[in-house]
Amino acid sequence: MDLTTWPQVNMINQKNYYTEYLKRDDQILPLRLQQEERRNRMTTNAKDRDRALAQFRPGEAPFQDIELDLDDEVGMDEGSGLMGQDALGAKIIVIHPGSQNLRIGLASDALPKTVPMVVARSWTTNESEEDGGEPRPKRLKVDNGKPLEPEKMFGEEFASQYAAMCTELKVHMRSHKRRVLPNSKELIVNYNKRTPPETISEHNDPHRIDWTEIPSDHRKAPAFVTGKDALRIPDFSNPRYKLFWPLRQGWYNEHDYDQKRILYDDIAVIIEEAIKTQLNIFRKKDWPQYGCVFILPDLYERQYVTQILDMLLRDFGFSRVCFIQESLAATFGAGYTSACVVDIGAQKTSICCVEEGMCMENSRINLKFGGADVTETFIRMMLFDHFPYAEINLNRRYDFLLAEEIKIKFCTLNEGDVSPQPGDFHLRAPGQATRKYLFKTYDEILLAPHGYFQPSIFHNSLKLQDRRKLISRSRDLYDGSPNDPVSAAQTAIIAMTAPPPLNNQTSNGHGDGADGMAISTPVRQLPNPLQKLSEQERNSHSAFGSPAPDDDDTPGPQGDGEVNGTKNELDPSLRDDVLPIAALDTAILTSIIHGARNDDRKTRDFLGGIMVIGGGSQIPGFYTYLEERLKESRPGFVKDIMIGTPPRELDPQGVVWKGGSVFGKLRQTNDSWINKQEHDRLGARVLAYKLMWAW
Repeated sequence: MDLTTWPQVNMINQKNYYTEYLKRDDQILPLRLQQEERRNRMTTNAKDRDRALAQFRPGEAPFQDIELDLDDEVGMDEGSGLMGQDALGAKIIVIHPGSQNLRIGLASDALPKTVPMVVARSWTTNESEEDGGEPRPKRLKVDNGKPLEPEKMFGEEFASQYAAMCTELKVHMRSHKRRVLPNSKELIVNYNKRTPPETISEHNDPHRIDWTEIPSDHRKAPAFVTGKDALRIPDFSNPRYKLFWPLRQGWYNEHDYDQKRILYDDIAVIIEEAIKTQLNIFRKKDWPQYGCVFILPDLYERQYVTQILDMLLRDFGFSRVCFIQESLAATFGAGYTSACVVDIGAQKTSICCVEEGMCMENSRINLKFGGADVTETFIRMMLFDHFPYAEINLNRRYDFLLAEEIKIKFCTLNEGDVSPQPGDFHLRAPGQATRKYLFKTYDEILLAPHGYFQPSIFHNSLKLQDRRKLISRSRDLYDGSPNDPVSAAQTAIIAMTAPPPLNNQTSNGHGDGADGMAISTPVRQLPNPLQKLSEQERNSHSAFGSPAPDDDDTPGPQGDGEVNGTKNELDPSLRDDVLPIAALDTAILTSIIHGARNDDRKTRDFLGGIMVIGGGSQIPGFYTYLEERLKESRPGFVKDIMIGTPPRELDPQGVVWKGGSVFGKLRQTNDSWINKQEHDRLGARVLAYKLMWAW
């Protein structure tokens, strides 16, 4: 007889028990909603077919039973005359933000609209007046405040490294039987010293600039200005405006902001104004009719993704959103199934191997330099050689635009163009007459873009300044460990760049890099981790091409385990304190090694399918120069290495956006769409079910 009427629960048989909890698709909300949507669509199609059959009369056109794909929800776009995928693309906005430019457009457009990723806000001072009006590039001064001579204004380190690069270039040119004049440098220095500018009146300048007019009345002046108009605001306008770039080096720009809410708002304002002005979708109540494809970096930060998702669904009110990675979008746009994508942007360079529609996780690399570093280095070298416009300051808006124009016009990587060449440019500043400068260039036009392969010449000391000041790292909910995505290739690059003796540093030494001032790229080239892997790869093949047996037949989950004695697992804090900087050819080979995972066939496929995109690669002779560097590094793969450009004469700067538009119009991408109902119920957890890669 039981002592109580409370039901007794018997012990579970540990040898034979089973549960279906969270093991069926209908128990997971996003998957269940997809099934319900398909079922409702199937029911609607069946009712429409039955209704059409019931209304069919003899003598009329025969009824055609069209079997639609369950994922095909595309019909005729009313009023536009578009059918099929074009109709779906007309209701999808593709957004690809960058550190310098935002590319946006409808998926049905052939090319994107490019807008500067900047907003000008009413401020007490402009960016060129801050820090006491310190110019960029920064010049050294004597005690009385006067600038030093051009040969000394950038310090001994830059002067010695620049002189070494010039000597190395001369030796290389002579070895290739190219003519080198012994006094070429002295000729251009003397010419630049004695050439005064020519003044041109405004009415005689056919290419004068229409500056953005700001009302003098503070009450009528706009609170903010975005896009190209922001770059055309006079520096000393009344009221003052300051430029804010919310993304720098592919990260949040925490240096120029004091509150992260303002940082998020600036990103939203730039995208919102671009949708209104570039896509002509002015009424926000129409935005729920549109979906959005947002392109993410390969090595993203989880805080960035969750914030963007919340902004697109809650603030903008889009009906659905999906995400795609940059390298994968590049292969979609170019039509490649597998490639090693090298995307050289304005302030970051990303490298990733893509195979069969998936990014190889361990091959992802994100380097913090790009075309803007080439521009600044080119100006530093020209100033070193007595550039006639010695007052150039890249913090001024018109000087920034002028420097970009000069770089595009003169920089090259063809050694045949290295000779004393005359050039000119027109300086157009608001409220001033146009000045025409004559100058000569020599080896600066090649050595500045050569910084991609010798990044220590770049000014890297301030790129980590105020890192993590506002936005902390994403951490796991259970154990508190950092959970931002990492890759074995990126870890190898950080291990190369990190100062060697980490165990001898004190608590307030180089290990503290939060302010970004103490961490810089070492000038001395650290040992190349690819040397050991190259020797192993050359020795691992027999005379018949068969790979020799490895000591460890089963590769670990993190990739190659160790690279030149450096483990892939680094201290998580080290990833924020060390700036990932490496030579471009070294980084490409590191990415391919970790992506191929010692597979000879994959290695050859990736080496033969290197696709270079991005605005930073639009330098004459860049592809040939990079190919020669790779062949010198890997002489055993000379026949396999090939640098390619996007096919069909696509603009390398818009390939990623084009891939996003193609991805948004594919029928099979319905599983990647996130709607507002799913986001309201699950929040960021829905990304684990919707993204095409491991979240």
